[in-house]
Amino acid sequence: MAVVILHLIILATFVHFVTAQQTNGSVSVGASLIATPDAKPWVSSSGEFAFGFQQVQGSDNFLLSIWYDKIPDKTIVWFPKDGPMVATGSKVELLDSRGLVLSDPQSKEVWTSGSISDVAYGVMNDTGNFVVVGNDSRNIWESFNFPGDTLLPTQVIEREEIINSRMSKSNFSGGRFQLRLIPDGNLVLNTRDMFTSSPLDAYYISGTRDPLNFTNSGFRLIFDATGYLYILRRNGERSNLTSRDMLPSGDNYFRATLDSDGVFTQYYHPKDPAANTDWRVIWFEPENICNRLDGSVGGGACGLNNVCSLDNNRPNCECPQGFSLVDSNDPNGNCNPDFTPSCGDGYVENQFDFIELTDIDWPNADFEHINPTNEESCKKSCLKDCFCAVATFSNKQCWKKILPLFNGKKDPSINVKAFLKFKKGQNTQNPRYSGENKSKRSLIYVGPVLLSTFALIIIVLIGALCAGFFQIHKKKKTRTQYPRGRAFETSLPRFTYQELVIATNGFKDELGKGAFGIVYKGSIGTKIVAVKKLERVFQDCEKEFQTEVNAIARTHHKNLVQLVGYCNDGEKRLLIYEYMSNNTLAEFLFGNIRPSWKQRSNIAIGIAKGLSYLHEECSTQVIHCDIKPQNILLDEYYDAKISDFGLAKLLKINQSGTYTGIRGTKGYVSPEWFRNMPVTVKVDVYSFGVLLLEIISCRKSLHFESGDENIAVLTDSAWDCYQEGRLDVFVENDLEALEDRQRLKAFFMVALWCVQETPSERPTMRKVIQMLEGAVEVTKPPCPFSVSVTSV
Repeated sequence: MAVVILHLIILATFVHFVTAQQTNGSVSVGASLIATPDAKPWVSSSGEFAFGFQQVQGSDNFLLSIWYDKIPDKTIVWFPKDGPMVATGSKVELLDSRGLVLSDPQSKEVWTSGSISDVAYGVMNDTGNFVVVGNDSRNIWESFNFPGDTLLPTQVIEREEIINSRMSKSNFSGGRFQLRLIPDGNLVLNTRDMFTSSPLDAYYISGTRDPLNFTNSGFRLIFDATGYLYILRRNGERSNLTSRDMLPSGDNYFRATLDSDGVFTQYYHPKDPAANTDWRVIWFEPENICNRLDGSVGGGACGLNNVCSLDNNRPNCECPQGFSLVDSNDPNGNCNPDFTPSCGDGYVENQFDFIELTDIDWPNADFEHINPTNEESCKKSCLKDCFCAVATFSNKQCWKKILPLFNGKKDPSINVKAFLKFKKGQNTQNPRYSGENKSKRSLIYVGPVLLSTFALIIIVLIGALCAGFFQIHKKKKTRTQYPRGRAFETSLPRFTYQELVIATNGFKDELGKGAFGIVYKGSIGTKIVAVKKLERVFQDCEKEFQTEVNAIARTHHKNLVQLVGYCNDGEKRLLIYEYMSNNTLAEFLFGNIRPSWKQRSNIAIGIAKGLSYLHEECSTQVIHCDIKPQNILLDEYYDAKISDFGLAKLLKINQSGTYTGIRGTKGYVSPEWFRNMPVTVKVDVYSFGVLLLEIISCRKSLHFESGDENIAVLTDSAWDCYQEGRLDVFVENDLEALEDRQRLKAFFMVALWCVQETPSERPTMRKVIQMLEGAVEVTKPPCPFSVSVTSV
């Protein structure tokens, strides 16, 4: 009897201890949870949130997490960084001096909230925030300060804090996308380098940065208790992400999640359990990630060789026929080709054929463009070319592509045929849909694998002998093969000076000369390039030069001239750019024949978009400092591309990296250069305004009528014509432009806003684009200058 009573006392004590672990959401020091399918979590006082282990769908493993407990699907809203999965029997404890500690069944520590002294208790709050409280009643750790992929009402994100997407719905490790409130005050979405976690170019920018007045910039992202998400500026103003008319009526749960597909979405879910509904979308950014992510850095919205299409406004990634996912658990990831073209001696074109696909394109993987041609010639050219993996054909034009393929898109409006090369006799069915038996396939492949292994051993032995021979003779032999590129930190090819001497035929064909050096025409393989010999750059700053070159290489936009290679050979510093066949905007505007108004207006918008990208969308802001028609190049379609961007730091200015004199060209230089004022992106806006007046009128910003004594200043005559209402005089009776008077007047007024004397009165390039495209009304500009302003 005494034994029975003792057991009852022990049982009562244990039950009391368990219930004491959590009262009103409170968790005592020493409390623990074990990962089992039926484990009870630590629940908030309202029962709406729970902290504990959830079994991951399709897996025997568990994830330590916080979730909405009253929703049938138990939506996860927090998990530790990189979402470590643990096996059955793993344990999480709240320990004094340690905080939360997660360990596996062998008691090996997997994750900890950090070294914390004097823990009093923990609490699962009704906000979804798990808090560890110290003996002094202070919150010494909060899950809200270490978010997973989701924000909840009452949560705040400070500047420089980051949210990472998960890899996929069932893989909670860090994905390819980030949400960041960056130091300049902008909220951005960007892809990231999966190896270093460094951010790549942004595909969404909130526009809450004011470079001229720091107090106007954003400094907190706030999700308030009523469900509104907004950016709070330092001056107390709000920039709403959730509009006032967006929130649904009734009692709802809310969350904002950076989904694994890269779309940042605010959701709501009715609290009424009888509603029997799923999460519903309130808003999301961006609207079309397939188009917004250009894929020039990274694989685009989907991974390399993958294809993005919209399904109910959400991106859907799918490997094309002939490719299969590298990781079957990551549908948005990279696709492996079943066949990779090789240029070995065994390449025979009649051993290959094509898979034909429609309305699919990878616009950033072209290495050759044939125009005009026909479909059969396009296929034949790719078939004969051992480097060509895919050819696309549309509108009598052919684009040949190499692997990997970037920024794949599927859209009926593309109207493109894609031809994917494969080796005859090879199974080109996508394994994701083939239903092929894995064990059978493994047996079939044993023979080839053994043969391949034997061949590999022979190749390695031969390679070792060749390497030894090369080392012995390397100093005796001068390298003459061309082209040969080597990568430095990025995939950008690096060339020797001698290789570029050969490529340019001894630097004979000069294309132009500017502030940074002379540009020569050359060819690398079959590709025509422009080779710029840099002058006035530091010769003893190897690391700085490499850093700046790599920064330029990561800058990709259709309205920027693309850097394709470089040389850093001793004191020789050269940059290799794509070649622009229609030369400079200066030659186009100021030639004998006036270009069409339609061409000129399209060029103006293209330049504005390129500048906006440099100012607001690069990971590091770029101020050009020398916008003028000589630095705008035109491709074969007369699309504008800005050149010489990002080169300011390569100039011999001074060792401190600060400007020692006026940068820019006479006629385009903004007033602040003469006034010892801070140089901001608004100097580029001013230069763009002058350039826009030149585009409108086809006249130069300065016209020297007789020597240097009589100078006609275009900005002066522009303001005079505006005041007098004589737009026809300014455009010299350009009938095509005058027929489009409304747009012409808008362009004219935008230019006058851009050349305002006070930098703060000039618009951002983002707003310039909106005004030029008619999305925003152009208000009446004031007089752009005072009598005392130096006009040149």
